[in-house]
Amino acid sequence: MVQALWLVIAVLALFSAGYLGYSRYLSRFVELDDARETPAHKYEDGQEYVPAKKPVLLGHHYSSIAGGAPIVGPITAGILWGWVPALLWIAIGNPLMGSVHDFVSLSSSLRHEGKSIGYIIGEYVGEKGKSMLLWFAFLTIILVVAVFALVVAIVFDAFPSAATASLIYIGLAFLFGIYLYQLDLPFIPGTAVFVTGVFAGVWVGIQYPLVLVPEGGSIFLPTVINANVSAWIPVVIIYAALASALPVWMLLQPRDYLSSFLLYAGVGGALLAIIVGTVGGMWLGITPIPTQPLAVNIPAFNGFWGVTGTAPLFPLLFITIACGTISGFHSLVSSGTTAKQLDKESDARTIGYGGMLGEGLLATVALSALAVAGASLDPAGGIGVALPNFATGGGIFLTSFGIPQSFGAPFMALVLVSFLLTSTDTAVRLGRYMMEEIVGTPESSAESFAVNRYANAAVQGVPAYILITSGSWVTLWQLFGGANQLLAALALLTATVWLANWDDSKQLISTGVPMAIMVTITTLGLAWLAFYSNLYTKFIQGNPADLGTFGILSAIVQIMLALTLIFLALSLVKMGYDNIQNVRGGTGALATDGGTPDDD
Repeated sequence: MVQALWLVIAVLALFSAGYLGYSRYLSRFVELDDARETPAHKYEDGQEYVPAKKPVLLGHHYSSIAGGAPIVGPITAGILWGWVPALLWIAIGNPLMGSVHDFVSLSSSLRHEGKSIGYIIGEYVGEKGKSMLLWFAFLTIILVVAVFALVVAIVFDAFPSAATASLIYIGLAFLFGIYLYQLDLPFIPGTAVFVTGVFAGVWVGIQYPLVLVPEGGSIFLPTVINANVSAWIPVVIIYAALASALPVWMLLQPRDYLSSFLLYAGVGGALLAIIVGTVGGMWLGITPIPTQPLAVNIPAFNGFWGVTGTAPLFPLLFITIACGTISGFHSLVSSGTTAKQLDKESDARTIGYGGMLGEGLLATVALSALAVAGASLDPAGGIGVALPNFATGGGIFLTSFGIPQSFGAPFMALVLVSFLLTSTDTAVRLGRYMMEEIVGTPESSAESFAVNRYANAAVQGVPAYILITSGSWVTLWQLFGGANQLLAALALLTATVWLANWDDSKQLISTGVPMAIMVTITTLGLAWLAFYSNLYTKFIQGNPADLGTFGILSAIVQIMLALTLIFLALSLVKMGYDNIQNVRGGTGALATDGGTPDDD
């Protein structure tokens, strides 16, 4: 029987090669230079543009990009098609595609005043392309907020101890921000004190779990799963709205930095526990020994059509795993908040490329947790499959250190929540940035309302809440997965256009090939969703009357949205291709410093 250890070793080997070799090449390729002033210093305003120390910013960036998707996706794919296809896509695709995507998104934003990918594409293909991409990104953000708020609420319901611990570390982060930026006290001693407080909060959470609505209780809000989940959903959305409106030094930077220690302990601890538990406990007989063998207990391959017989491995495997390998949401984080806080350009290699490798490690932990837990569950369960397996399998890993599973499982649940909370309020902040770029200078009361930091949060939160309460998890995941992966393709398109306009000697393979692959995968996946999963299955083969009114409307919306996304993607690809042809043909202006081209 295959040991989970070999899954970890395979991923670590390929990721190490990618970081030591390919990321170094890319750093030279985009000419990172610490002598060049970053947007964080050039436009420092104490609100959005705030230079951050590399470990602080890495903590924020990693916490923001690593949400629940790299846990749910790999576990769902592992159940559907087996662990081998899932592992191969994570181990190979991440360093060659996902990490490149994050790195070039951050690097291109650095050369364009910390602006988003929508602004950047607009500089080269025009306002129409900019507007299309920004609106696409804004709608994707609403889906992100909806999905993550629902997942946080479900985790808080399943593990009330995680709710208490989360409130404690948010409070500590607020105090840490005052400690660092207002009182200007020493960084390292403060880190030691406040990080200790975060881990102490885990123990407090286990002792005093927080439940908003006890089992059997009721609530006046629409019921989603149960009353307690229904109560947590608006709380999480309101928290995200308020947190997104605060200056980054007050909560975002210190909270993400503190929670990063929790996240590193969870991901790194689980990986180390697999090694220690297998080599020491199982092979050498050194105590403590894991409560059960850390071996793979799920099939290696379930066939091209998966366990359901209706899910083709290509292209659905890649869309299902999603963020564990490549995620368009990361381009919004990289070019939205991270680029505005980067202290020096060389930090982009560790934060951009290395941060995405860290998300790949999280996906590996999730897949390994499923493999060890070995539960045979309905893959259609999605979130209901992912969460218990991640916490249960992670708890089994930690028994390698003598940590009781009764403590390890809630701890891993808290790790998941830490990822999710940071991603949720970062998403709302990014949504405001998108709208600010869409509107530009407000010329009406409606435009002023749209870009107001509090009103804009409501513009995102209200439809996100409606999506949660009126749709199923499956619907949300399909919409999120399709939009997110298509956004990754468009971000790679933006990077390719930027490089082509920068210097006609720049090779376009590193970004162009992943872009072409993602466009192909996403358009085929969305076409399958529109024509087979909805049109054929529900209307031609099935009986529409069985769907009910909402079911029919939901299916129509999915078909229309999938086709709209395909149209937007292909239109933007055509615009980008035309721009590259013009520039490389000598009819366009190049930007010799890698920034905005000079059209004079």
